[in-house]
Amino acid sequence: MEKIYKVKTTSQAEEQMQEIIHYIAYELKAPDAALHLLDALEDSFVSLTHFPQRVALVDEEPWRNKGIHRLPVKNFLVYFWIDEESLKVQVIAVIYDKRDQLYHLSKMDME
Repeated sequence: MEKIYKVKTTSQAEEQMQEIIHYIAYELKAPDAALHLLDALEDSFVSLTHFPQRVALVDEEPWRNKGIHRLPVKNFLVYFWIDEESLKVQVIAVIYDKRDQLYHLSKMDME
């Protein structure tokens, strides 16, 4: 029987997504691009409900050892961990892929 995971986002990840969408829609004046990105992010979260382990762990330590996965979505990286016991995927960050990932990983709230 296939496991179905529940995808949750931290307040940090929610805030990051809101800032990204706002920036694209209002600063870059590209509301359609913002909506397309939001749709892509939502689709990626839905995809994580089935077999989230297919997404590779990050290479960097100590986050790899903590079970942090990195999913590319357009020009952004979605970071998450999996709780097998409760069948939960916890999205902890959404970061623009050109940013210093190690710096942002070090600032992430894991819960």
